[in-house]
Amino acid sequence: MQRIKDTVEAIIKELETKNKTPLFMDEPEALLKKTLNPRQLRHIKFNYFKKGILNISVDSPIWLYQLSLEKENLLAKLRQKSTAIKDIRFRLGEIR
Repeated sequence: MQRIKDTVEAIIKELETKNKTPLFMDEPEALLKKTLNPRQLRHIKFNYFKKGILNISVDSPIWLYQLSLEKENLLAKLRQKSTAIKDIRFRLGEIR
């Protein structure tokens, strides 16, 4: 029995060292707040996270366009923190 335990522990340690970023270290909303700057945060509202997709409401067409331009960069930053995030979808809507 001891050999199986040692083997499992060794595999877990190896996986932890290979995967330096945990699968999900924070909630998606918290990750988003850490990634965006305060100016951007005033214009968005986190709606939901489902099947790897972050859905975010944006308060104006101007900010929708601005965030859409920065989407790939933002997505890359979020993926560094969580491999569970696959895509971001912005939509025009109320944020309060």
